[in-house]
Amino acid sequence: MSVWVQLVCVWCFAAAVQGLAWAGQQRSRNAGVVDVVWSLGVAAAAAFIAASGSGGIVPRVLVGVLGAVWGLRLGTHLWQRTSVEPEDGRYAQLRQTIGNTPWKWFMFFQFQALLIALFAMPFLAVAANPQNRFGIACFAAVGVWLISVAGEALADHQLRTFRANPQNAGKTCRTGLWRYSRHPNYFFEWLHWFTYVLLAWGAPLWWLACAGPIVMYIFLRWLSGIPWTEAQSLRTRGADYANYQRTTPMLFPWFPKDN
Repeated sequence: MSVWVQLVCVWCFAAAVQGLAWAGQQRSRNAGVVDVVWSLGVAAAAAFIAASGSGGIVPRVLVGVLGAVWGLRLGTHLWQRTSVEPEDGRYAQLRQTIGNTPWKWFMFFQFQALLIALFAMPFLAVAANPQNRFGIACFAAVGVWLISVAGEALADHQLRTFRANPQNAGKTCRTGLWRYSRHPNYFFEWLHWFTYVLLAWGAPLWWLACAGPIVMYIFLRWLSGIPWTEAQSLRTRGADYANYQRTTPMLFPWFPKDN
């Protein structure tokens, strides 16, 4: 199966599942499910592309396992939060802006389906890699994957623990990894995509794998990640979060400044 046929199959699947998610949020009025479906859709894309790829068995198995496990972990974490909490403040704010017009939300969910296909491109590069040995690049890729997944899971756990304490209501999390970055979860999510750059090393379509970290950084830094999250944090935590912005690095972890 050619890489372009694989990509079309992923897009069609993503459009279908995001369409179902849109129908569900029409009843629940909780658009947070779009992130859950995006994560699980990326996981499914990794497994499908690995199974239908034309490259060596080693890179295909690695991309299938690593991509699927990453997406499943993130999707499970997001579902545990979305299923018990009110609609995420970012989407609640968007709902105030565009209302409940069905076709606008349908287009929003379909845009997320397009992003599943976009972020499947690194998987295509790896699954077409003819090199079939577990070399230095594979060891490095697994190392990056382990660090990024463990770091993101730890950041998620630290934030979840902080928010679970009623005494922290209205406060900003500054414990653990959140002391060194305002968005450590986003940092490790971005780092994770270098896994596939390394796994695709030497492949004819190696350049496709670079789309992962490049596009993810653009979205996190300027589009839907950090700008939306920080705007919501300023609305809900005001001066406390503004002070956090002044003292703590935005994305790349580093030591905080003195107040």
